[in-house]
Amino acid sequence: RGAQAHRLCPPRGAGSSLEPEERSMEPPAVPEEAEEEEEEEAVPLSVAPGPVGCQLFGYVGIEAVLDQMKIKTMKTGFEFNIMVVGQSGLGKSTMVNTLFKSKVSRKSSQPGQEERIPKTVQLQSITHVIEEKGVKMKLTVTDTPGFGDQINNENCWDPIIKYINEQYERYLREEILITRKRKIPDTRVHGCVYFVPPTGHWLRPLDLEFMRRLSKIVNVVPVIAKADTLTLEERAEFKQRIQEDLKTHAISVYPQEDFDQDPEDRALNDRIREKIPFAVVGADQEHQVNGKRVLGRKTKWGIIEVENPAHCEFPLLRDLLIRSHLQDLKDITHNVHYESYRVRRLNESNRPG
Repeated sequence: RGAQAHRLCPPRGAGSSLEPEERSMEPPAVPEEAEEEEEEEAVPLSVAPGPVGCQLFGYVGIEAVLDQMKIKTMKTGFEFNIMVVGQSGLGKSTMVNTLFKSKVSRKSSQPGQEERIPKTVQLQSITHVIEEKGVKMKLTVTDTPGFGDQINNENCWDPIIKYINEQYERYLREEILITRKRKIPDTRVHGCVYFVPPTGHWLRPLDLEFMRRLSKIVNVVPVIAKADTLTLEERAEFKQRIQEDLKTHAISVYPQEDFDQDPEDRALNDRIREKIPFAVVGADQEHQVNGKRVLGRKTKWGIIEVENPAHCEFPLLRDLLIRSHLQDLKDITHNVHYESYRVRRLNESNRPG
């Protein structure tokens, strides 16, 4: 029996007894070195480290992606579509020419023709290719002659809303094709500059209704046209009244607070929102000032320099539309305004009956 017991039971260490073992729920103790090795082996390869960046041992060349994107953009170019809305005589065409320092307005493309106010709102689009330092931009300027010029301006914004939605529809039809183009032509309106008459009072019902309707489908940037007709005190008071009107009627103009992505964007856009609407002066003629050629408007009191921040806020408008927020205008148009139109249209088409 003793021999049998020795054969059936495994040999115990020195000093062990034949009493049954007390089994614990805790895992057996493992040396520290072995624990470290097991922990290292237990981490799966697919688990990435936390938000802390990975330290590189040498130069990889990731930054060259920026150069690749720049070269590709310079080759293909990009598109930008802007719409100007306002009554006749507020300097819309001159302002567009001043923005891009070239003759891109509808007047310059139709020399010698008499300017007549149309009986209804008509939309005219002109496309130019502008090149600067090797970068090509296909610029489309859409003007709205006849807006606000009639005695009865009821629903005068309908043709504008229809045009903007037509461009969304055109892009949507290209996008849902089974075999579609590598680059879909983009005719969507990226920004709408709305010209407010320099009355010095409150916004008119026409201004409020237009911006309330259009701000839901396009980026609206209000400006005070021909601000040189107001004194600095009148201009500051008029801007404050317009800001109060926009806040009272819950009109969200560009840049919208809801779309600020990080604290830096919010800080920059807050400074812009404090200045909106921009008090601008347009001029496409050069004058000699202190030995320099500057864009400006000559009056009997002197020359109003368009690009001088002390004279008007045109530089702020130019920086917003071109130098700092051009890509953001396009992104919000695609990701917000066009996306809401796309969802609505697809829901309509999938509705039974």
